[in-house]
Amino acid sequence: MRSVATALMPLVLLLLAATLACIAGYFIVQVLGDLSLQKVINKTTQAFLVLSIFPAMAYFNVNKYDLGFAARPLFLKQLLQGFGLGLLTLLPVFIVLYGLNISVIDQSQPWTIAWLAEKSAVSLLLALLVSLIEEPLFRGILLLGLSRKLPAVAAIVISAIYYAALHFIKTKTEIPAQDIDLFSGFRLMADAFANLLNPDILSAFFALLMVGVFLGLVRTQVKTGLGLCIGCHACWVWQIKMSKTVFNTDYSADYACLVSAYDGVIGPLVTGWLMLAILGYVAYRRINQSTPI
Repeated sequence: MRSVATALMPLVLLLLAATLACIAGYFIVQVLGDLSLQKVINKTTQAFLVLSIFPAMAYFNVNKYDLGFAARPLFLKQLLQGFGLGLLTLLPVFIVLYGLNISVIDQSQPWTIAWLAEKSAVSLLLALLVSLIEEPLFRGILLLGLSRKLPAVAAIVISAIYYAALHFIKTKTEIPAQDIDLFSGFRLMADAFANLLNPDILSAFFALLMVGVFLGLVRTQVKTGLGLCIGCHACWVWQIKMSKTVFNTDYSADYACLVSAYDGVIGPLVTGWLMLAILGYVAYRRINQSTPI
């Protein structure tokens, strides 16, 4: 029973953050005027979740090293090592997608060195921002909190489920400004959580679940290895953003079922590839150390 309560506690915190965001979002839109309520709620929820790291650290009595951050020189080294791991694990996917004519070069782009450098730099900065927000939250405080009450494998899987699910708690519904009231945000929140029941997200959900498990495994193997996760995550996001810039996805290709409509990259191919990498590492550990992870 205690394990179930531990597993559900992040959901309670997510609902609390979303509830506060619905209330705050209403007043933000009223004060600032012409804004999308659903976008305001989405960003505000993310902000509340990130800010929740600090009271959570106080509650668990942990410091940045417990969270997974190494000293600065080692952290910077880990970022580069993680970036290399990201290239090693995702670049083969892009090669396969290109070879199967699923990813097709976008001939409409200007294709100059300056254009490519600008797109690459902007994408890298955005990728670093995403990973610096998500990794301390999911592979930092969430994984740490779960692992104190649950076995390591359960903590990794549950944190990965939350990580994957959060990508799909969203809605495209827009409420006209004149129709917005204090309860509008809660209607949008219900619509966003209902999207988790959409069968169309399953392909991308399982791929992101494997992403979460992979990063969770990396995090648990090195005590202060959060930098590895941040670097790897940043490299993956950077590659995906650059892929969307350089390629178009041909969903009519013979093997287009290997990707999802989520971003034209993640899907069954990523799920299978990362699962193979995870099982390969687990087998390696068991053979060489004869102890479970």
